[in-house]
Amino acid sequence: MAESVLELRDVRYRYPTGAEALTGVTFAVGEGEKVGLVGPNGAGKSTLLLAVAGFLPAEGHIRVAGHTLTPSTARDVRRHLGLVFQDPDDQLFMPRLGEDVAFGPQTMGLGPDEVRARVHEALEAVGLAGAEDRSPHHLSQGEKQRAAIATALAMRPQILALDEPTAGLDPRARRRLAELLHGLANTLLVIGHDLDLILRVCGRAILLDGGKVVADGPAGELLADRALLESHGLELPPSLAGRA
Repeated sequence: MAESVLELRDVRYRYPTGAEALTGVTFAVGEGEKVGLVGPNGAGKSTLLLAVAGFLPAEGHIRVAGHTLTPSTARDVRRHLGLVFQDPDDQLFMPRLGEDVAFGPQTMGLGPDEVRARVHEALEAVGLAGAEDRSPHHLSQGEKQRAAIATALAMRPQILALDEPTAGLDPRARRRLAELLHGLANTLLVIGHDLDLILRVCGRAILLDGGKVVADGPAGELLADRALLESHGLELPPSLAGRA
């Protein structure tokens, strides 16, 4: 494996109610690797993402882009971890799209010329070049999702982490998003129930259930294992189900 840019060792988190959400998650992701994190509802996938970003006080060891996560380093860690949430409206809140994409670089203290360059670069990468003056609220759902990705890419993160990125998208928008993600050079961590997207984009899949890793391997093999998937509340991806 390439040098690890994300390392988790015995990561644990317990809800305030006392219920365990993460029960000792351990895995590493190499630089440039594209990894799909799959599992049934309640498996701990989104909780794990929030823990990696330092938004939840998890126990254990988390290291992102060479930075060990602690309360005092969480802000630095998030500069290397671009988060894209399930609902793009959570990330698009400015009157113009260009302002949304510029927000992150501006918080880094970059100069106006560098901010403009990053906005152009990020929008071009997601197929929205020239859309700086458009209102985010007038974009289609697929365009919104790509715009949300642009807000993360403008920070030039080493790792791009996406939570259910195809939620609410029609087939054409899902295909375009898959092509976009496949073409990115960033290390990717894709969380989702869209197993066809994972197959198209990711070379590796990690199956999480009950707050722990239960399988980890090549996406094409893991996601073709009907017995494994069904034992954890999942079904074969539609693209594979017809061949079974």
